[in-house]
Amino acid sequence: ARHRKTTQDLGGPIWDAQPTDAEREVWEQVDLVLKDARGVLDELQAYKGAGQEIREAIQNPSDEALQEAAWAAVVHLVGKLKKFYQFSQRLEAALHSLLGPLTSETYDDPTQHLEREQALAKQFAEILHFTLRFDELKMTNPAIQNDFSYYRRTLSRMRINNTPAEGENEVNNEMANRISLFYADATPMLKTLSDSTTKFVSENKNLPIENTTDCLSTMASVCKVMLETPEYRSRFTSEETVSFCLRVMVGVIILYDYVHPVGAFSKSSKIDMKGCIKVLRDQPPNSVEGLLNALRYTTKHLNDESTNKTIKSMLQQQ
Repeated sequence: ARHRKTTQDLGGPIWDAQPTDAEREVWEQVDLVLKDARGVLDELQAYKGAGQEIREAIQNPSDEALQEAAWAAVVHLVGKLKKFYQFSQRLEAALHSLLGPLTSETYDDPTQHLEREQALAKQFAEILHFTLRFDELKMTNPAIQNDFSYYRRTLSRMRINNTPAEGENEVNNEMANRISLFYADATPMLKTLSDSTTKFVSENKNLPIENTTDCLSTMASVCKVMLETPEYRSRFTSEETVSFCLRVMVGVIILYDYVHPVGAFSKSSKIDMKGCIKVLRDQPPNSVEGLLNALRYTTKHLNDESTNKTIKSMLQQQ
């Protein structure tokens, strides 16, 4: 019975919850980050890459004009890639400031936390939604890594030839290494959040780990029940709300899998993985393939011996 109540209380107002006075300071800090998140997604979606210019420059190595055109195009794009990377650091800080209140000892259970701190829970959900959307766009855009590799190769050639590189001050060597590592990951934003949540747990040794994992499993449950119950589903005003819930559900499962000692797929997991996968499977296939791939390839414990065989085969079906 308590479960049903949770979902009802959270499902309605959580999407337009206003912060209380106690939450306002954290809420305002996180709100600044979330306001910029929309622009980051728009820029990433519009990112076309410099493939054409790079190809022409490589095919015509002695044509100076083509070399300069490729370099100018790439320097401009690397500026964007640096901006996205720096945004991931702001997102990490925002997540940290939300985990504090959402996992504190103020309330007895995670349900109360999410009911009473709905504005912060909503922001946490928005961070996860942004993260999965960013990674979906990045995974389908090979230009990002090609552009950055070309930038680094050209820069080191310029250094060898002592050619002054305009735009070099855009990204110094140390920053280039960090950016390179960031984009080398299939899902860089998710990795940032997983590392950040793990770090939060290890830094707060006096806080029971269950405070964090229960917060995550409760959010997964809320999303699942809202998606699978016709009564709640009928209240969704658009498909956008459905994809928001799906991304948040998958995001909290992945974080739970990283933070919980035995992960999301074991018998002792508090997440109903079969139910969550069924909800995903019930959506139009092309709308959830990216999310199913996130569960297949970016979780930590899926391939453990202890993972239920049914769960594995549910995920592996194409």
